[in-house]
Amino acid sequence: MAEDALVVFTPSGRRGRFPLGTPLLKAARALGVDVDSVCGGRGICGRCQIVQQVGSFSKHGIESREENLTAFNEVETRYKTKKGMKEGRRLSCQAVLRGDAVIDVPADSQVHRQVVRKRAEVRDIELDPAIRLHYVEVDEPDMHNPSGDLERLQKALLEQWDLSSLECDLHILQTLQKSLRDGKWKVTVAVHRSKVIVAIWPGFHDRAYGIAVDVGSTTIAAHLCSLRSGEVIASSGIMNPQIRFGEDLMSRVSYIMMNPGGEVELTRAVREGLIELIKEVCAEAEVAPEEVLNATFVGNPIMHHLLLGIDPVELGGAPFALALNQGLTLWASEIGLAINEDARVYILPCIAGHVGADTAGVVLSETPYLSDDVVLICDVGTNAEIVLGNKERLLAASSPTGPAFEGAQISCGQRAAPGAIERLRIDPETLEPRYKVIGCDLWSNEEGFEQQIAKVGVTGICGSGIIEALGEMVLSGILANDGTIDGGMAALSPRVQPDGRTFSYLIREGEPEIRVTQNDVRAIQLAKAALYAGAKLLMEKLGVESVDRIVLAGAFGSHIDVKYAMILGMLPDCELEKVTSAGNAAGTGARIALLNQKARDEIEQVVKRIEKIETAVEPKFQEHFVGAMGLPHASDPYPKLAQSVPLPAPKRAQPPQSEGGGERRRRRRG
Repeated sequence: MAEDALVVFTPSGRRGRFPLGTPLLKAARALGVDVDSVCGGRGICGRCQIVQQVGSFSKHGIESREENLTAFNEVETRYKTKKGMKEGRRLSCQAVLRGDAVIDVPADSQVHRQVVRKRAEVRDIELDPAIRLHYVEVDEPDMHNPSGDLERLQKALLEQWDLSSLECDLHILQTLQKSLRDGKWKVTVAVHRSKVIVAIWPGFHDRAYGIAVDVGSTTIAAHLCSLRSGEVIASSGIMNPQIRFGEDLMSRVSYIMMNPGGEVELTRAVREGLIELIKEVCAEAEVAPEEVLNATFVGNPIMHHLLLGIDPVELGGAPFALALNQGLTLWASEIGLAINEDARVYILPCIAGHVGADTAGVVLSETPYLSDDVVLICDVGTNAEIVLGNKERLLAASSPTGPAFEGAQISCGQRAAPGAIERLRIDPETLEPRYKVIGCDLWSNEEGFEQQIAKVGVTGICGSGIIEALGEMVLSGILANDGTIDGGMAALSPRVQPDGRTFSYLIREGEPEIRVTQNDVRAIQLAKAALYAGAKLLMEKLGVESVDRIVLAGAFGSHIDVKYAMILGMLPDCELEKVTSAGNAAGTGARIALLNQKARDEIEQVVKRIEKIETAVEPKFQEHFVGAMGLPHASDPYPKLAQSVPLPAPKRAQPPQSEGGGERRRRRRG
């Protein structure tokens, strides 16, 4: 009679022979099969579930019979009664080999399972958190073999989990003896990156959480995640409390320069905001803040420095020197976070003086360093962070776009909030506009629109609205290639009106009156020219005439219609279907770093090889900027855009007809 059995694990395909009586979990570990467990084979956590495949498997040379595993036992029955278990599943720590078997490891039982499916061209997030829970049974003190509680805990972790040379925080030592005795020498230990014990609970504990935070200059967004499943269980955001010191980054740096101790005030403000935000997401998910054991942060360089309590004044002027451009791991208590005091915080690395950890998060999310295609990534804000390249070479730059894309410096501009025009179309014949307002599902020309917006009103136009307005003005001939509002169109529509020495386009009458002025057009031209010039400069440095894909990151990139961005020449020419939005890719990068510890090492290595281009000292930047003032460009052709959106020549009214003339006709300027 055979004394051992062949076992094959799917989907990994790993196989080996083991003595009869070997638990499947032990066999899986010996073969390096990816099976999760917190309790170490005691049938408590239920994470090591498997399914036996029954039948004849000629491919493996195995007859896998039901009786080739031991029967469902008392431990499995107890777990299934208390927690529930899908039909056909077994606990691999309890199922013992009695013969050859084919064993399937479901995705939710794998340690490194894929937890987030993003867009098709972007990789999955593999769950491999920096914090892991380990349940252990510790030897009791013995007068005949004296040793310390920590020594015996370390011995148990080595024997039961193969974790060696573990360090321990003082706070853990202060609670260690009570935890061991309260748990009757059975405890659950949280270990950071297989190096440091950061938390301990009496008995079995199976809850651990992390939080990923994007500290933006305007808003702070946080995502609370389960470190067990990778699931986002609560998300929220707040306005950055630093806004009271200045709307934009440079005004905050100016405040610090003019007010001794101002950096302390700004650091205190952002940290207090984080405390409230973390309380909010924890309360929403019914999670105790002490159960949050890990956090990751991204932010632009000034936010990065202020979060850490570093004076950002050096970033306010050339040569824009960073205090550090490496990733950083620290205790939560060091930056005053209201989570487990021994929790570890990881802050992604900054790339350059105006290209921050938020851009590193975007790079980690979008992985241009793994791409064969040449990818252009633009995170558009007051400064546009631009990354260009592929797996061969990556370049990054910051371009001073200013706040116009966010509705600032626009006569009727406002932030994206209820009442703001976010979509706009112009009839090419009548030049009449129709628009959609945030907070209302109807277009302005649809019945019931005025009733729906009665409470909120139409209060202004936000960034996406002004982009579409100018794009439609180009398509309808109101805007010339040089960005001039064509006063000759006033003869065709009362919407085009004299405005001092220039003209404007009236969108909505009433209070407030909403119109696009010539100064508004110039503000957008300046912003889009800076964005285009930065991208063009990187293309020139990389030695490419075109890009294969464009990714727009950030809130602005999420809401603009890429067709209109291309019509205005914000971006280099590219097929419209190859221009996509990544949403808050910086926040996604923070979440990847939270859920996958190897991603932290990966992004630090990638950042080291990104070439930093400083637009302020590049003579060609100004040349590209001047050409990019044209709509879409003064000289660069847009053949790919023209295939999708024929750009008409501007219209002018015919001179008045002679006596007996018929209906006024329109013609397009040649």
